[in-house]
Parts: sequence; C-alpha cells; structure tokens
Amino acid sequence: MTDAGEQKTTRTVDEPGTAESLRLRVPGLVILCHPDPRRVGEEAALIKVVSGQEVRLSRHEPDFAPPGQEGFRPLDDPYLSRSPLLLKAGPEPGSVTLDRAQSSTAVTAGGEEIAARRTFSAAEIERGAVLVIGRRIGLFLHLIDPLPPAVPGYGLVGESAATLRLRQEIRSAAGLDVPVLLRGETGTGKELAARALHEAGKRRKGPYVTVNMAALPPSLAAAELFGAVRGAYTGADRTKMGFFQSAQGGTLFLDEVGEMPPEVQVLLLRALETREIQPVGSVEAVPVDVRIVAATDAALEAAIAEGRFRAPLLHRLAGFEIRLPALRERRDDIARLFFHFLDQECETWGSLGTAERPWPPAELMVRLMEDGWPGNVRQLRNVTRRLLIARQGGMGRKDLGRLVDQLLAEPAPHPPDPPLPSPSQPPGEGGMASPAKLYRRSAEVSEEELLEALEAHNWQVNTAAEALGISRGALYRLIASSKVRKAVDLEISEIEGALTRCAGDAGAAARDLKVSPQGLKRRITALRLES
Repeated sequence: MTDAGEQKTTRTVDEPGTAESLRLRVPGLVILCHPDPRRVGEEAALIKVVSGQEVRLSRHEPDFAPPGQEGFRPLDDPYLSRSPLLLKAGPEPGSVTLDRAQSSTAVTAGGEEIAARRTFSAAEIERGAVLVIGRRIGLFLHLIDPLPPAVPGYGLVGESAATLRLRQEIRSAAGLDVPVLLRGETGTGKELAARALHEAGKRRKGPYVTVNMAALPPSLAAAELFGAVRGAYTGADRTKMGFFQSAQGGTLFLDEVGEMPPEVQVLLLRALETREIQPVGSVEAVPVDVRIVAATDAALEAAIAEGRFRAPLLHRLAGFEIRLPALRERRDDIARLFFHFLDQECETWGSLGTAERPWPPAELMVRLMEDGWPGNVRQLRNVTRRLLIARQGGMGRKDLGRLVDQLLAEPAPHPPDPPLPSPSQPPGEGGMASPAKLYRRSAEVSEEELLEALEAHNWQVNTAAEALGISRGALYRLIASSKVRKAVDLEISEIEGALTRCAGDAGAAARDLKVSPQGLKRRITALRLES
C-alpha cells in the first residue's frame, strides 16, 4: 500500500437484486503501460467472452475506464492496427484464446511472440498473463470484478481485489473501539493502514502517535510508554509524559510488536487489561483512553511456541485482525503503483518520453510484472526511484534492462513465501523461494563504524542498517548499547533550538542534532512541540 493523497471513491451500480450476480469475476484487461501514462490502471471487462462471443482488440475497441468509474474510451494508439486481434472462450472452462486473425499488430505473452493463436488456461487467467501489443502497450489479462464494490479509498493506491478487500476490512474495523492487529510481510504498507484506521474512526480528531517497539531499549521502555515522575531514575530531572498519555483520546500505533522484549510485553499486557498505566516512580495508576493499533511481520504463533511472545498479549492485541496482502497477491496494482511513484518523483510526465517513444518501454513493465517482489511495495518504490534516476542520467534501454535485472536480483531482508508459478508451469510446480539475505553479526560492528554509517546516511535507520549489513532491529540494539545519542536523550531546549535554526523542518533538525529523523519526530510529538 501507499499513500495516494486525494483519491476518488470507487462506485458501483445500486440495483436491488443484482449485487450477488455482479460479484462474479470475469476475464478482463488492465492497462499496464500506454503512451499516455494517465491511462495506466484502466480496465475493460470481457463479459462477451463469458457468454461465448468474440471481443475485438484493436486501437478502436474495446473501451477501457478507471475501475468503477465512467469515461470509457478505446486504446486509441495509431501504432496499433485497425484490424483487430480476437479474444474468445477457450476449449476448457475458464480458458481464453487470443487469435491473431488478420491483424498485423505484434503481440507477445510473457515475452514470447504469438504467431497465430494462444490459449490461456483458467489457472493462467487466475494468476494473470502479461500481454504486449504493438510493442508499446502492456495489458494484464486476468479476472476482474466488472462492478467493484463501493469502498472509500482511504488514501491507498490500488484497485485489485486484494486491495478492495483490505479497504473493506479497514471500513469494518475503523468504527470499532477495539485493538487492531495488522499483519503482513515487510513493505506491505502496515503504517499506512494504521493511519487509515485512525482517520476513518471515531478518534480522528484526537492525536495519532506512533512508536517502534523494536527501538525501545528494555531499560527505558516503561518510561517511554507510560511516562515517569521527576526523580524516578538517574537523569529524570522533570516529569516525563509517555506515549500512552500523548495519545490520550486518540490512537497509539505500536509498530513491530513482534520485536518487543519480554519485560515490555508484561507491561503492555497489564495496560491493555486494566486500561490504566503507572508512570515510573509513581504510586498511583492513571486511567488512559487510547485505541491501540499494532503491526508485525513476525510469525507470532511460532514465537509463542518458542516462548518469545506471550499468548495473552496476542489475544489482547488481535481484537480485530487485518492481513495486508503481499504485492505478488495484487499483481494488477504493480503498474498503478509504479506510475504513482513516478508521478511523485518527477514534476511532469513530459520528461518520461514522447507519444512516439513512450517511457518506460513495454518490455520493462513485463519484467516488473513477472517478479515476485519479496520486498513488496517498499521494494517497488525503491526500484522505481533508481530506474528514474538512471533514465534521467541518460541510460539507454538495454542498460536499463540490465539494471532492472540487477535490482530485482537483490535478495529481500526476509525470506518471502514461494512465488506463484509462471504461466508456463502447471499449478503446484512453483519455483524456489528467493534466498534470504545473510546478515552480519551485530557484534562485528564497532561503535566507530556504527557512527560513520549513521552519519553517512543522515541518521536514517533503514539505509544505515542496509549499508552495515545488519537487520534494523540489530541496529536499534547497537544504538541502545552505544554512546550514540538518541532522540529520547535530548533536552527540550536542544530540540527547540534545532527547530528554530532549521525553520521548523524536523528532518533538517534531526541532521543538525545527529539523531534519527523518525525518533526526533516521535519525541516532538510526545513533548507537544508541534505547531
């Protein structure tokens, strides 16, 4: 998932008695790339194929439109032949045959040219097949909902069935005042979903506070979460407000709950059960009114079996559980996300190419569509940025193709599930999972090397951890045990001074103070220093 800014709500036809029949999915085409990039993501439902009729595919037909919206228009590319390709029901139930007929338009499927005709099995349609017509336009042939359900966008990019289900679950959970546990692989957008739950819920006018549980050292966790009175411990020269109190009346987002040390789990469970907190050094409990949203990519059930996570805490956190889909489960969103990220990275589409020579080339989109994306949306964003930088640096098509192969060959930080089988493979014969990244032992990283990496990467934890070859959690633990200053150690006067010097820019202030930008922003929120 990713933030889409202002996004229209999807629509559907409200006709009594038809909703159930319209929930059936039919073969359809989704635009993956087009000389007009604004058309990426438009769909055409091939309803006639289901009823045994032919669908003509050319520059003039069929009509495409954004999912659930109007504005139907054909591909309208003069480089496509007027003589149509034909799509019709295949010999087996659920299959679709593409026939070249008399068309001179070149067409490939999965990178292989179709000489006369090609039948796609029901399994291939279910997974989705990538077509390139006229060597310029990429299409995704798979099952779509001809009239998707009406669900608010919640600022999330994507129109796939998996994304729509996620939005429906957010809508269901937003109005409930129970804890929500977001589960999904790294990079799937759990933080965006947490923000959507807050903004769609009853507490939207209250504060929204985030805390990375993996970054809380056990010795400071209680004070950070629940606060501390003056004199509670060495250095506590003033009363400290914790994250629970900062989120009073709003939402507290606990990221990476699977990384919590046992001591913190006990304290959090007590707070959830009693709806009270006890600041460090205080003899009185303080009632709190906070909605908890937690997130993890860890296998908590396995952690419980191994004694690393408390079962009662999981039950408390999972009052409502939402699983975020991996990117490989929403393949028709890959192109939508790719062009969304391009739009964020450059000011105009004009710098990407021309109508005669559009960019990115269709073969690049084929490569992106066929990858398993173990790093999910976060990985796609990074690949998009690096491709755009290379393109603007003058890199040609062949070199861009090699760069794509290089970027997609980089292992993920966590081993993903096995990828889906390719269209040429029968069901049940999927490929091997991508290898997991091999990390260094954190003990091999000296404090000097740690400091150099943090400074070189502007105190960004993710990129510093990647440069050091260690996990993010290991980097947090190194920081906690080192002399490196942390945002929680800063005095109010230091933060106010840095914000003044940097004209209120928290990112610039973090670089000035040599601390994590995320940590400083959380500290600013906790101290209520935001304007």
